[in-house]
Amino acid sequence: MKEVIAVVRMNMMNKTKTALTEAGVDAFFAHEAQGRGKGFVNAAVVEGAESGYEEAAEVLGEKGKLYPKRMLTAVVTDDQVEEVVEAITKVNQTGKPGDGKIFVLPIGDAVRVRTSEAGEQAIL
Repeated sequence: MKEVIAVVRMNMMNKTKTALTEAGVDAFFAHEAQGRGKGFVNAAVVEGAESGYEEAAEVLGEKGKLYPKRMLTAVVTDDQVEEVVEAITKVNQTGKPGDGKIFVLPIGDAVRVRTSEAGEQAIL
């Protein structure tokens, strides 16, 4: 089992939900999130901000701004991972900064509380 975590643009949420459902993932969590990419920070702008130049401080403030995103989390079988990652990528890829990130992590076990089913049976 794997946990797939995707961080996507807010306006891509509905397309991403549809893509997950079409990839066979009906159960997932969605969270509001804020974040930013690594971006480029000009050293001269930092020096200007430290020296008290308001214009430089304003530019620097924009570089550190956090942007609203959605974070989706789904636990899937090992066989589903590739299809799920491809589905999320396909609907979110614009080729521009801010398209998002996908992380895939191993899951040791899962338990469905209602039935006490464990392992993959708990997520199917």
